[in-house]
Amino acid sequence: MIATMISDTQKHYPVLLNEIISIITPQYGGTFIDFTFGQGGYSKKILENSSSNIIAIDRDINSSFQASKIKSNFKDRFTFKNLKFSQISNLKLKNENIKGAIFDLGYSYTQIKDSEKGLSFDSKGDLNMKMGLNKFSAHDAINKLSEKELEKIFKVFGEEKDSKKIALKITKERKKKYINTQDLVKIIESFKIKNKYKIHNATRVFQALRIFVNQEISELIYGLINATKILKKDGVLVVVSFHSLEDKIVKYFFKSLSENKSVSRYLPKTKDKINLLKLVNKKPIIPSQKEILENPPSRSAKLRCAIKKHEFYEFETDILKKFKYLTDIEKYSLKL
Repeated sequence: MIATMISDTQKHYPVLLNEIISIITPQYGGTFIDFTFGQGGYSKKILENSSSNIIAIDRDINSSFQASKIKSNFKDRFTFKNLKFSQISNLKLKNENIKGAIFDLGYSYTQIKDSEKGLSFDSKGDLNMKMGLNKFSAHDAINKLSEKELEKIFKVFGEEKDSKKIALKITKERKKKYINTQDLVKIIESFKIKNKYKIHNATRVFQALRIFVNQEISELIYGLINATKILKKDGVLVVVSFHSLEDKIVKYFFKSLSENKSVSRYLPKTKDKINLLKLVNKKPIIPSQKEILENPPSRSAKLRCAIKKHEFYEFETDILKKFKYLTDIEKYSLKL
């Protein structure tokens, strides 16, 4: 799994932009939800179509600066809300005519290099990794969770092969002092040979911590459920993922609701079950060689999309049960 980020200090790259626009067809109008507003790349492109509107969501309050600039140009067609995926029901969108929902699960260069967020291995000082609307930080996790809990986080969320050794050394070192960012990097590198490749030795542990601190597994699951609820019939759900855990969840959600019969939770049990979603492509769409050359981190992107084929809001899904083994790890946070 590769750390999800978008490169280039001068230019923001909305990944697979042309492919997404061709799928959601904003030229025909409608309201679209940009669930991961960030720098606003998708929103700005959609708003080029005069009959399209955007509801933009982002948990990172820093995104509100870019949102305010877009709002000044599209007062009646653009709305920004500082929310997490799990809070979307607060917007009361059940009766809105939502034509498309877009998730880009990557992190921008700006976020990666934000010293206050502490997502980078080069960050100085205390561990953080909070993307916004968080209840705890990476500092709390590293300095308070047990050896076994840290090992599990690193192994499952980061696929870190040295998770046991790293967790053990963390618990030993923190008896002397609090572990900060540079301390953690040194601990990880003490078990690694010099890395001649582009991926930093600390990538997997930092990814695991970021997923844990931001509860990214449960947030993604609730995001998929909430987006599907508010889409109208023939609305399109588009998700760009960057690492294997994300893609596994998205793939299962789309596959289960397009192949396995589902039903509204409020219809009679005798009502025939139906396929709620229809896959646009069975295999994920990946960036072209041209896009990868312009923006190398996009090479790990996978785009999956599906169309909602029936007009009901509440529906049955077993996705929370399927990935309970992941959300149970996130619940270690209850001790912090």
